[in-house]
Amino acid sequence: MLSSSTSTLRLHQPSRPHRRHPPPPSAGAATHLAPSSRRWRGHPPAAQPLRSRPQRIRAVDAAQPFDYESRAAGLLEERQRLKIAIVGFGNFGQFLARTFARQGHTLLAHSRTDHSALAATLGASFFTDPHDLCECHPDVVLLATSILSAEAVLRSLPVHRLRRNTLFVDVLSVKEFPKNLLLSSLPPDFDVICTHPMFGPESARDGWDGLPFVFDKVRVGDCPARRARAEAFLNIFEREGCRMVEMSCAEHDAHAAETQFLTHSVGRMLAMLELKSTPINTKGYETLLRLVDNTCSDSFDLYNGLFMYNKNSTELLNRLEWAMDSVKKKLFDGLHDVLRKQLFEGSAQVPNTSNVRK
Repeated sequence: MLSSSTSTLRLHQPSRPHRRHPPPPSAGAATHLAPSSRRWRGHPPAAQPLRSRPQRIRAVDAAQPFDYESRAAGLLEERQRLKIAIVGFGNFGQFLARTFARQGHTLLAHSRTDHSALAATLGASFFTDPHDLCECHPDVVLLATSILSAEAVLRSLPVHRLRRNTLFVDVLSVKEFPKNLLLSSLPPDFDVICTHPMFGPESARDGWDGLPFVFDKVRVGDCPARRARAEAFLNIFEREGCRMVEMSCAEHDAHAAETQFLTHSVGRMLAMLELKSTPINTKGYETLLRLVDNTCSDSFDLYNGLFMYNKNSTELLNRLEWAMDSVKKKLFDGLHDVLRKQLFEGSAQVPNTSNVRK
């Protein structure tokens, strides 16, 4: 009885380290499997000796709420979530905000026009007073105004109410102008990244995958937290599949004069012709109609800003005018050659006057 009672009590004790040579069982002790350690106590059944039994491996389920890897992944994702203040909550600012909100970032918004109802649908807080916006201490202030109003809007912000190392980002279509504006207007402790998503609501209606995103880390503090914040913002676009292109603001403007200003100029000139779809459209003609739709859906202020604030645009406009004149000259010169041949080669023949009455 004593031996059996002792065996029953040991069933409830915590599992002990495995003994290389287990002691023989007490008299009357039944052979059984200890539930806490999943190890045989006493002699195992004769059909399966102890030495031939494979060792059982205990594993911790990775889905446990206190698992280290899941906790680390959650902390990393939480650190990559930013509080972003969008200054200039117009068409393009709202376009970006939809993706920001879907990725789980906290959004604040401010503009001259009251967009509070639309901001609420995105889960964003709308502020009519820039002082209230800055007192929320956003991680990132995103300047998404028009190029023409960027300077006035930036100077109206009470930046002294922000944290002294706030990250400022612009998404203007030119880069040298906002770079110089931000560096001259902001305190030296503020970080600055100049960016240009080379797409908009029309061209990215099917997503951002493969579309170019240009950026220049103009000024990012040499601190792990500030570098991580900059990378977290750029990661927003990388996660959407954008083609990340890092280049200087000056190099961007040189390329943008051709890739963007030229495209808008041709589109607006075609719009002046009031082109209409026809029953015999060619593929090339349909491309021109789409070009008109894509370029003229943007405001004229955007197009004007591409001209006013990119020093390369004037030269390109002159080259475009020269190209049109050259094509016209080639056409008219060919026409003149045909007319001259008809006039002068025909005049070498003596006209037939035999049937003319005298």
